[in-house]
Amino acid sequence: MAMNAPSTSNVKHDHVFGQDQKRPGELRTLIVIVLTAATMVLEITAGLIFGSMALLADGLHMASHAVALAIAMFAYIYARRHAHDQRFSFGTGKVNSLAGFTGALLLAGFALIMAWESVARLISPVEIAFNQAIAVAVIGLIVNGLSVFILDVGDGHDHGHGHGHDHEHGHGHDHDHGHHDHNLRSAYLHVLADALTSVLAIVALLAGKYWGWHWLDPVMGVVGALLVARWSVGLLRSTSRVLLDHQGPVSLRDAIHGKLEELPDTEIADLHLWQIGPGIYSLVLSVVSSDPQPPDFYKRRLSHLSGVAHITIEVQGQDVPCGESVR
Repeated sequence: MAMNAPSTSNVKHDHVFGQDQKRPGELRTLIVIVLTAATMVLEITAGLIFGSMALLADGLHMASHAVALAIAMFAYIYARRHAHDQRFSFGTGKVNSLAGFTGALLLAGFALIMAWESVARLISPVEIAFNQAIAVAVIGLIVNGLSVFILDVGDGHDHGHGHGHDHEHGHGHDHDHGHHDHNLRSAYLHVLADALTSVLAIVALLAGKYWGWHWLDPVMGVVGALLVARWSVGLLRSTSRVLLDHQGPVSLRDAIHGKLEELPDTEIADLHLWQIGPGIYSLVLSVVSSDPQPPDFYKRRLSHLSGVAHITIEVQGQDVPCGESVR
C-alpha cells in the first residue's frame, strides 16, 4: 500500500468546510440592502430635481451598490444551499470571492460613470437648488454611516478596509491573510464609497451656496470617482488571487516548512497552498525523508495551523526516484 494512502479513519470526508452555515455578514447585508435601496431612490430623484451632480453621483453610487449588495446576498444564499453539492470539488467557498470580484467590477464601472458625468457638468454647468440638495445629502450620509457601522461591527475587520493592504512586503510577510470575507468586504466598500460621496457632496454644496464655488460640485464628483476606482482595484486584486489559486500567505507557508523540516533529514519537495473559502486553505505537499512516516504523522504536526482544512500529503524516501511513492 502506498504511504500516501489515507488511513481507514479518514477514508470518507466531506468538502463543506462550514459553508452550509449562515455567515455573520448575511443578515447585516440584507439590512443594508433595504437602507441603500430606499436612500438610492431619494438621492437620484433629488439630484435630478435640484440639479446637483454630486448628489446625483451619490445616488448613482447607491444604485450600483444596491445591485452589488444584492449579488452579495445571493452569493451567501447560493454558497450555503449548495455547500453539499459534490460538483464543487472543494466546496462553495469561492462563491464568496466571485461575488466580491463582481462587486469590484461594478465599483469600477460606476467610478467611470461618475467621472464622465462630472466632467460633463464642468463643461456645461447647471443650476443647483442648494438647500434641498444639502438636506438630501445629509440624509444620505446618515444612512450610509449607519450602513458602514452595520457591516463593520463585530466582523473582526475582515473586510480589510479596502486600502490595498493585500500586497506582499519585502520583509517576507504578506498582509493578505486569507481570512477576508470578500463578499462582505465588497459590500463594505460599496457603502463606504457611498459615505464618501455623501461627504463630498455636502462639502461641494456648502461651498457652492456660501462662496459661489459651483465648479466644486463636479470636481468633487471626479475626486470621489478616483477614490472609488482605487478601492475597486484593491478588491479586484485580492479576489482574483483567490479565483486564480494564488499561492497562500508567505507566513503560513513558512510555518508549514518550519514544522516539517525541523524533523531530522526531512524536507518538503513540493508545496501547494491555496484558498478555497474565507479563511480556508487546501494544502498538497510532498515530503522527502530518510525515515518516512505515515501521512497522518505529518498531518498531526500541521493540525495547529489555523485555516488549513484540507491536507493531502505524499511521502517519499530519500532513496526513491523523484515521482515514486514509498511502498
